[in-house]
Amino acid sequence: MTDVIDYKIFGDDLQLVEIELDPGEGVRAEVGTMTYMEDGIEMDTSTGGDSLLGGLFKGFKRAVTGESFFITSFVYNGPTGSKGHVGLAAPFPGTIIPLDLGKLGGQFLCQKDSFLCAAAGTEIEVAFTKKFSAGFFGGEGFILQRLVGNGMAFVHAGGTIIEKNLAAGETLRVDTGCLVAFAPTVNYDIQFIGGFKNALFGGEGLFLAKMTGPGKIFLQSLPFSRLAGRIYAATGSSTGESKGVAGIGGAVLGEILGGD
Repeated sequence: MTDVIDYKIFGDDLQLVEIELDPGEGVRAEVGTMTYMEDGIEMDTSTGGDSLLGGLFKGFKRAVTGESFFITSFVYNGPTGSKGHVGLAAPFPGTIIPLDLGKLGGQFLCQKDSFLCAAAGTEIEVAFTKKFSAGFFGGEGFILQRLVGNGMAFVHAGGTIIEKNLAAGETLRVDTGCLVAFAPTVNYDIQFIGGFKNALFGGEGLFLAKMTGPGKIFLQSLPFSRLAGRIYAATGSSTGESKGVAGIGGAVLGEILGGD
């Protein structure tokens, strides 16, 4: 059974979520995200399993999805009637997305590395893309995160968040890096962008994610990989984003023009 927790999100571009806990309630968070915690809250970092083998298996599953092998639990053990608070911050500029799993059918799919925290009792599982092409050409790999439970979970993403509710049969083509999370009812596939000039000079890569409803999806305007690429390019490197043929072609063309 998932704990019922209250929360408040602070900030605009560098957000933090403050979780309010009653006695005995807890929240599970990615390691290194805690900013502050009040008296009465106990922190325990472990693999999250009930046994050594079970803990190792759960830690391995999280590591496969890009998260830490360990997970930190914060439990409030204050007196009856009191409340404790813990603040958890996203690791890079962007937005925190609250997901009420109970209202979303009990589970939600997310891109790896997106998990921030969730009410105690929420499970973080490995989910694989259903089609070989989606994993091989999708840019984010075969592996997704599946958050399972009936309470609150929080994921983080870069830039501004766009929420879309797709009707049955409605499709939306998305840059693979901009896809954050989506309902299990949404069909996830990869579509070739088409056009030689688009592929070579478009800078968007060869493939787009094709999302087909029904279901809810969340998109991010600034994937961290794109931000990191811009920063890396600004430090004097000759290479910026390297997405598909566009990135390879740009680097090769630069070397030819530069005499390398």
